[in-house]
Amino acid sequence: VQLQAFGGGLVQAGGSLRLSCAASGRAFSSYAMGWLRQAPGKEREFVAAITWNGGIKNYAASVKGRFTTSRDNAKNTLYLQMDSLKAEDTAVYYCAVGWGYVSSNYRYWGRGTLVTVSS
Repeated sequence: VQLQAFGGGLVQAGGSLRLSCAASGRAFSSYAMGWLRQAPGKEREFVAAITWNGGIKNYAASVKGRFTTSRDNAKNTLYLQMDSLKAEDTAVYYCAVGWGYVSSNYRYWGRGTLVTVSS
């Protein structure tokens, strides 16, 4: 499966952005999917994950209550709605196939999209 995230940009603190991840291939609907991010000078970290049917979602403590992940299997697309953005959310955001809280659980990394939050 090939993945590409898009929808990033520059936003003021307190604002919102919606990221999308477009997937190629018919297997998308059978995969658990995740969002991870990498800030400048920091390691890649888990943000959110969703099971193949959207029935279970997990979030990092730092984004819980502010970010929501969802998916549309008919459109082969994964989403990340980000609200109440903070400067510390600035990072390149990636979508990937996998499940769990560690980045090593994920594969088929897509091209990331940069989110910059100005304070």
